[in-house]
This record gives sequence, structure tokens and C-alpha cells, in this order.
Amino acid sequence: MTEVTPARLAPMPDDWQRALAVVAHPDDLEYGCSAAIASWTDAGREVAYVLATRGEAGIDTLAPAECGPLREREQRASAAVVGVSTVEFLDHRDGVIEYGTALRRDIAAAVRRHRPELVITLNHRDTWDGTLWNTPDHVAVGRAVLDAAGDAGNRWIFPELTKRGLEPWNGVRWVAVAGSGTPTHAVDATDGLDRAVRSLLEHRAYIEALTDQDPEEYARGLLTENARETGRRFGDRPAVAFELFPR
Repeated sequence: MTEVTPARLAPMPDDWQRALAVVAHPDDLEYGCSAAIASWTDAGREVAYVLATRGEAGIDTLAPAECGPLREREQRASAAVVGVSTVEFLDHRDGVIEYGTALRRDIAAAVRRHRPELVITLNHRDTWDGTLWNTPDHVAVGRAVLDAAGDAGNRWIFPELTKRGLEPWNGVRWVAVAGSGTPTHAVDATDGLDRAVRSLLEHRAYIEALTDQDPEEYARGLLTENARETGRRFGDRPAVAFELFPR
């Protein structure tokens, strides 16, 4: 049987200044694409984070009232490592996010507030690489981000946002999906990989609840292997992959 060689990944567009990353939980970006974010902020680009939840259902040994504030603190520290100072939370409930107009409205409002050219989210499909089942939160948020990027530019969808002073924003040029099983583009992770590891390590309480492995060994091994694997389709350089949807 002839082995099919995966297509090479194209470089991500770089003719933009502002990006908005919208995901479901603290740590989603750190597992998915923070090495790319580090390289973008190094280049002087602005990146803001919006999280649908505070991750309050993410640690079995901690009650949500204790876990949510802890994971918020970890997320803010994690973002700072890669040069991101704006981190917002939409306060949807962790684990039971519902795709629908309420979620689309909240994300469209965030797009109007931040007025990005690039919007980033996480895999919205049912599975990871066709084998591992994705979580309902990731699916709901990723799908809502793709829809809300268009909603944000239509003044007749969610007109209440205009009444709140959030004027329509038609400037989103792309939505980039990290963790996709069908990536199309990539970003060189060489300069950002070490900070990506340190950024993931800021989620120490979550990692320690997840694995008995040494946290630094776990984070470095996981992110390095993912970047190396992606790099095989990107000039053999460590890389972060995205599926890019032009708007």
C-alpha cells in the first residue's frame, strides 16, 4: 500500500496587528498554541484572551468555588509568560456550555470590544484526529467562535450590543483553529517553545491533578513532541499548526 504523505503546511498570514483568542477553559491555549502567541507578541502584535469559563469543574479534588479562582489566577500568570495582559472570562459554566445565541452573543461582543483581524479558537470537531472524543465545551465554543466572527459585523444580529456601545466589527479576516485534525497553516515555534512550556507550567495545580509525572517533564515532553511532529510538515522546524478559515 502506498503511504500518503501529508501536505506541507503554509505559513500563517502575518499582515495583521490584533488577535483575539477565545476558548472554553484555562489551559486550552497553553496545550494548543501558546508558542505561536509568544512569537506574535514578540513581533509587537496585540493578543487578548477570552475564556468562556473559569475551569471550575476541572479538578476533581477541588470544589468549583475554590477551583475557579485558582484556575483564573493560573491562567492570568500563564498568559503573562507569553506577553498577554488582557484575560477576560465570560462566566459560562464549566462542563455544560451550551452552543446557542447566548454564547454567540457573548463572543460577538468580545470581538466587537477587541476588534481583531485574527480570531483564534480550539478544535470544534467531534474528535481529536478522528479517534479521541472531544469535549462538549470545546465543540460548543469553537463552533460559536466561527459563527460569532460573522455575527460581530452584522448590526441586525444582536442589536442590543450596539445599544451597549459595541459597534459592529467587520474586520475579522481569519479564524484560526488550533488542535485541528486537518491543519492548513503553521507558525514557527522555535523562539516561543520554551516560553510555551513555562506558560503551561503555570497551570501547576491542574497538571498535578492530571498526572503523577514531574510537571516540567510532562509539559516539555508534550509540547516539544507536538511541535516536532508538526514541523515535519513545515520545513522540519518546530511548529504550531492551525486550520485557517478566511472570512
